[in-house]
Amino acid sequence: YKLSVSPEMDIMEYCRKEWRGNTPVAKTMRKGYEAVAQKFASIRRIRGDNYCAFRATLFQALSQATQLPLWLQSEDFAMLPENLLNKYDWIKQWQLKQKPGKKMGEISDEIKEYLILLRKKWKNISEIKDPIEKQEACDKLFKNEEEEYSLYEALKFLMLNTAIELYNDDKNGKRVPVFSWLLFARDTSSNPCQLMHNHLNHIGHSGGLEQVEMFLLAYALQYTIQVYRLYKHSTDEFITLYPNDPEEDWPMVTLITEDDRHYNIPVRMCQETML
Repeated sequence: YKLSVSPEMDIMEYCRKEWRGNTPVAKTMRKGYEAVAQKFASIRRIRGDNYCAFRATLFQALSQATQLPLWLQSEDFAMLPENLLNKYDWIKQWQLKQKPGKKMGEISDEIKEYLILLRKKWKNISEIKDPIEKQEACDKLFKNEEEEYSLYEALKFLMLNTAIELYNDDKNGKRVPVFSWLLFARDTSSNPCQLMHNHLNHIGHSGGLEQVEMFLLAYALQYTIQVYRLYKHSTDEFITLYPNDPEEDWPMVTLITEDDRHYNIPVRMCQETML
């Protein structure tokens, strides 16, 4: 049994354990961790299984949630799979991690259940006022493997929906964020159907999120994802924001990565930072 989110550990202690040598890479990593330690006291390791970007982002979002986001409150939120299937036949090729080989026509109800589960968990956790209780509720959720993976399926489907909206907006001459052009400029995802086949269907199986997909996740959740990219220390990409021109009212979550593939989370903001 693997823990999805490990208990807290002092950031610098973790760094000393992981990066002992005197190679240029180790020195860069240590400097990176020192910079993070100016703001955060501890780190929690995230289980690495191609879902770590989802796991880290969602865990952080729920840990600090105080209300249900507007997009989760909309009346037709749970009708998304049905509504999209009515318009786009190709969505029948959607792949579920738990049910490989099952077609979307058969799993539309399951995705609906996952979306409802996401709303329910977000609502329940955001209503917990006591920070210790809230943390315990998050820890408990991320120990329930079946629920956890159901939530990631919901997130993937929300990313597909967001991609379709952006693609259509662009086609209709509306302004779209720059990452949306980059997303659809790839040979492997020139439209939402290809994005689903070549990317979204594989997340969690054979690959994690690429950088351009981190933007898509941020837009789907309407959260700014701030990432300390440790190997970029002392460059202007050390702290990267997805999206890089965030909306004023979007909440922010913070992650740490050493290589843009695996993500951990910093916790416990230092007192001076909070003041």
